[in-house]
Amino acid sequence: MTMPKEHTDTMRALRGLEDSNSSARLRAALAVGTAPDPRFVDKLIERCAIEPEFHVRDMLTWALTRHSSSRTVPRLIDELRSERAQARSQAVHTLSKIGDRQAWPAITQALLTDADDEVARSAWRAAVVLVPEGEGPGLAGVLATQLGRGGRETQLSLSRALIALGEVITPILRAARTDPAPRVRQHAIATGRLWRDPDAGFEFAIEEAKRLVALGTTSQEG
Repeated sequence: MTMPKEHTDTMRALRGLEDSNSSARLRAALAVGTAPDPRFVDKLIERCAIEPEFHVRDMLTWALTRHSSSRTVPRLIDELRSERAQARSQAVHTLSKIGDRQAWPAITQALLTDADDEVARSAWRAAVVLVPEGEGPGLAGVLATQLGRGGRETQLSLSRALIALGEVITPILRAARTDPAPRVRQHAIATGRLWRDPDAGFEFAIEEAKRLVALGTTSQEG
């Protein structure tokens, strides 16, 4: 019995997502996103958790955004409980791209403070996209607990997330400038500087903050 062409194309695309060649996987993800089909969703999400190439993961995310959010969002939320860090990171990143605010309750404090930097950074970006009106101050309070965390890229991600929340961060940054930990004080000062002067650049802002902390001058506005 001959398989219908549609079924054959579907099977070919699904197999392509597992090809050993990254270019083939990229083409398969593009094909799946170009012709969305609910049968693809589980495989796309499964592949997101293990795909080693960034540009392919990006295409997988795009393909998922092309499918119905009623199908993708619940499955992505399930992935947030995965033991695999990449699964959590990619799922929360994809939720931010879909932008369905029904996913907001899934952006928990545990996710925002995840021990894996990539997961936490993805969660911060998703949170500022999905946060409902009135929830900004609470979110800013949770994000502030991460000030001083990680290297430059992680700190810059957090600063950008805080800045995206707007005026609600003013009292939080002010309080953080008196934190016992120098790294927290530095990060708070640098975030305030970047908020007031986006063109300053994070490297300049953090170096200036280090100097101010060393001099004991931590009362700048921010």
